[in-house]
Amino acid sequence: QVQLAESGGGLVQPGTSLRLSCTRSGHSFSMYTMAWFRQVPGKEREFVVAVGRSGGTIYADFVKGRFTASRDNAKKTMVLQMNSLKPEDTAVYFCAAKRTIVTHIPTREDDYDSWGQGTQVTVSS
Repeated sequence: QVQLAESGGGLVQPGTSLRLSCTRSGHSFSMYTMAWFRQVPGKEREFVVAVGRSGGTIYADFVKGRFTASRDNAKKTMVLQMNSLKPEDTAVYFCAAKRTIVTHIPTREDDYDSWGQGTQVTVSS
């Protein structure tokens, strides 16, 4: 059974950085588009960034210029580097995966069929 495991969450101060990782078990990591979503209590899960099979990325407007996502197919890992963190970035961050063609980078929650358990990111002074 394919599993996704997030790591790297924690408590940080505003303006600082945090690095999240998502590792996918199983084979054929390169056949999957990977994505990050986040959710705060009482709100719907929202899209953060997707990394396509060839490394292309689509970012939500609210993280452009602050967050950078990348993937390492050999390590079956996707990384999210978060800089200039704000209190409103506080959320549980989820990793998601979807097997796709090379040119397709989905951004909707319903497009993804594999999810990690999430990692808490808290930005507070």
